[in-house]
Amino acid sequence: MSRSVRGSIVLITGAAAGMGRRYAERAVAERAAAVVLWDRDALGLSRTADELRSVAAEGTAVHPYTVDVGELGAIAKTAQRVRREVGSPDILINNAGIVRGNGYFWETDNGDDTRTTMLVNALAPMYIAREFLPGMIERAYRPARIVNIASAAGTLGNPRMAVYAASKAAVIGWSDSLRLELEQADHTNVKVTTVTASYISTGMFAGARGPLLAPVLAPEPVVDRVWHAMLGGEPLVELPGSVRASRILRALLPTRVFDRLIGDGFGVYRSMQAFTGR
Repeated sequence: MSRSVRGSIVLITGAAAGMGRRYAERAVAERAAAVVLWDRDALGLSRTADELRSVAAEGTAVHPYTVDVGELGAIAKTAQRVRREVGSPDILINNAGIVRGNGYFWETDNGDDTRTTMLVNALAPMYIAREFLPGMIERAYRPARIVNIASAAGTLGNPRMAVYAASKAAVIGWSDSLRLELEQADHTNVKVTTVTASYISTGMFAGARGPLLAPVLAPEPVVDRVWHAMLGGEPLVELPGSVRASRILRALLPTRVFDRLIGDGFGVYRSMQAFTGR
């Protein structure tokens, strides 16, 4: 892919605010042909779309769609509208995600939080990609990209976020398998990038404390790193570098030693104790 998304159709989920909005701003700034925004927050989505249109260059269209990706049936219906009204996306950024509660697993809301988290974080990216992948594959002459926003939480367990960690671990396993399947089937125009970042200061993880060597990240550098990785077709983005180091140490050390070093010594297992969220 070229050095920008100019002329491409870019679809971003969770685009009304936070990181999703920032990815949308980047797409508009680079003069994408169309920037398709998905979010369940109708008011926030409308406001974001209006603000993006006010700065968009001629030739860049902004298309907001109110959709709750936790309702899997709504994904297919909205995808049909997008294909009919805008066209098949060249770039899909599966950014939408939620985190519920700050207690232990058995304190969650009778399984409802578990179900909703898994639907939005794990199943929705799969369903959305399945809707748009055939179009990407058919246009073999045109580069296509899928970016799946997972989390460093998906690479190791962490108290008070068991279901969130499970949902992101599912995304990591699926996303990397999808990448390999596309390569094996010789659909080389479609590249998949998996993102495993630590806490980002967007408000989603308000109250969470960055562990030693993994401070809470500013959004702008994360957007920049993910964007360049997406354009270059890089398979994995780990932020900060300590996320990769932690993954390596987990493979090398006995579990209890790893728990004491990373969990207790570096403070990872205490990072959600003061979590409040948005």
